[in-house]
Amino acid sequence: MASVSEVLCISRTSENTARESDQATFSLLMKKIFSLTIFLALACVSTQSQTSAGSPAGQPRGNAGQPAQGTPEHAQPSSQLQQRQPSSFDLSEYGVSFQTEPRLIIMMAALEAAGFDAGPAGGEPSVFRAQVRKDLSDLDPDLRNHLKAFYERNKLPAPATAADQAARYVSLAFALGPPPTLEAPARSEDLPGSLLEVLDFAPLVREFYRRSRIEDNLVIYTRAYQAEGDRLRKPTAEMIRAVLSYLHTRPIMVSLERVPVKSPTTGRKKGEAAYNIREHQRHFLIVTDLLGAPGAINFRVIGDEYYVVVPEGTDPAASELRRGYLQYVVDPLVLRFNREIAARRDQIKLIIAEREKTGAAISPDVFLAVSRSLVAAADARYEEARKLQILARESRAKLAIAKDETARQSIMKAFQAGQSTLEDETIARLADDYERGAILDFFFAEQLKGIETSGFDLAGFFPDMIASFDPEHEGRRLKENAEARQRALAARQARLAARRTQLETPIYSEADAARTSTLVKKLAEIEQTLRLKDYVNAEARLKDLLKDYSGEPRIFFALAQTASLAAADAIDEEVQAERLKRALGNYRLALAASSPETDRALISRAHEAMGRIHAFLENTNEAAKEFDEAISIGDVPGGAYKEALEGKKRLPPLR
Repeated sequence: MASVSEVLCISRTSENTARESDQATFSLLMKKIFSLTIFLALACVSTQSQTSAGSPAGQPRGNAGQPAQGTPEHAQPSSQLQQRQPSSFDLSEYGVSFQTEPRLIIMMAALEAAGFDAGPAGGEPSVFRAQVRKDLSDLDPDLRNHLKAFYERNKLPAPATAADQAARYVSLAFALGPPPTLEAPARSEDLPGSLLEVLDFAPLVREFYRRSRIEDNLVIYTRAYQAEGDRLRKPTAEMIRAVLSYLHTRPIMVSLERVPVKSPTTGRKKGEAAYNIREHQRHFLIVTDLLGAPGAINFRVIGDEYYVVVPEGTDPAASELRRGYLQYVVDPLVLRFNREIAARRDQIKLIIAEREKTGAAISPDVFLAVSRSLVAAADARYEEARKLQILARESRAKLAIAKDETARQSIMKAFQAGQSTLEDETIARLADDYERGAILDFFFAEQLKGIETSGFDLAGFFPDMIASFDPEHEGRRLKENAEARQRALAARQARLAARRTQLETPIYSEADAARTSTLVKKLAEIEQTLRLKDYVNAEARLKDLLKDYSGEPRIFFALAQTASLAAADAIDEEVQAERLKRALGNYRLALAASSPETDRALISRAHEAMGRIHAFLENTNEAAKEFDEAISIGDVPGGAYKEALEGKKRLPPLR
């Protein structure tokens, strides 16, 4: 296989290029704060009730190379993606760990001093970025000028994005030695070209480390990075479990290396080499980056270490973090079955040659083509199955409250249209990846449909898959799927236009918008206090805000979140119950102060949060009522519709 040694900047193309309103910004902020609350801790309670009732844990089954045992839950793709909560899910058993990397923190802080700006023009910096800028305000002007001069001199030309600019420096960070020396690697042709372009930034980083006092702040910075890692842990575990359940496999976590050794010649022919087998553990390391470009994930493979650098606010379920883990699972399979792939080398090269005739820039490496294709196919098929499950769940909920046959027929028609849209979108994604070199992704996507329903381990099925493709058919894939791809592109444009219209529709007057913007900024600052678990200070600051923003539902909502977080850390049951009661009271105040016209997301989340608290307190009837309220609002952007459906599903039968 071709070596992948340089950072690949995986920047998702957002359909929403319009600037978000303050209302949308607040929704995002509430979702971030929401993820910190007690309800992450309370989820284990419903898990225990499921387990005690005999519900299967939904752990990935089957060892690499062995068929997994088929069970009824594998009958449909939707059931494979059920987010069942096992009593425990140790990410380390699947090769995954979270890491805080001081070299990356130092590198990105130096880049910040050099003038790197990851945010949109005119946008407010994140709380952490603002703190770093404040800490660097007294940096020696001469050093700052040298940093800026290097950064400007080596800037990538347009249309390079902020993510593109940062990727090379992220690569350099991982190539440096540990602080305080931060030694750079020797200049060599073996280093990636992109890293060589910025290698001379290393001496400036060492000087920055020595003269910026960043060493004194590393402890505080590290805490903030660890808090972001803690936020990612639960959704990452859910994503890993769902992906492995979908593929019916476990990752191969050990690689084998043949090492030549000197040995006696007895029993060996002259010149025959002797080898020992050395084992290496493979790791998938998630590294948070609070100074990275939003929405851009940097993926780097160094031997058996897979580094995924994720910016603040990443959603593992819908980001390139998932695709990076698929790469971690697929790469050793390609290595294990290299003979089977080599046997089809000529046929694969035929497809590559056809793509080259069209002017496509494509790697001639057949192993790389197979790896890219299987990753792209698995990611696209998994995403379709995941969204189809959500669509089916929402349709079932609507059917349950439908009043007549006409309404039911309308719901079913909408479901079928949504299903067709998902299928078209999958084809469009496969076509995009096909043009980037994943020339067997359509083929693998078709093969994966068989695995979805059969329950066979991907590893055991792989040799049969690679032996059965038709190179002539694979060369016609783009032409055969052109119409579906065009439908998907048109649907994307329609969604983008609708979103722009929504964002451009004014909700507040100009004065109200300025006031709301200030409030959102202050709430974001308090969020940082919550990350440090300083609940008393956070609550005091929120109550102070009420003096200027009397009756503001967002402040009551944040007070409820703060009380919930504090309850999660309480050891005494009476203290915990008192804090949960206070949280419920503040959620009620938030609901009373909210407007159904402008605060539907907040209302949805408040009802869902109250439902979880009541579920934890075993007030099943009250929990069901709150979940029903959230469900009745619908799947509004920033709301908690899906969480409410899941919460109600986990409730015991009503008495």
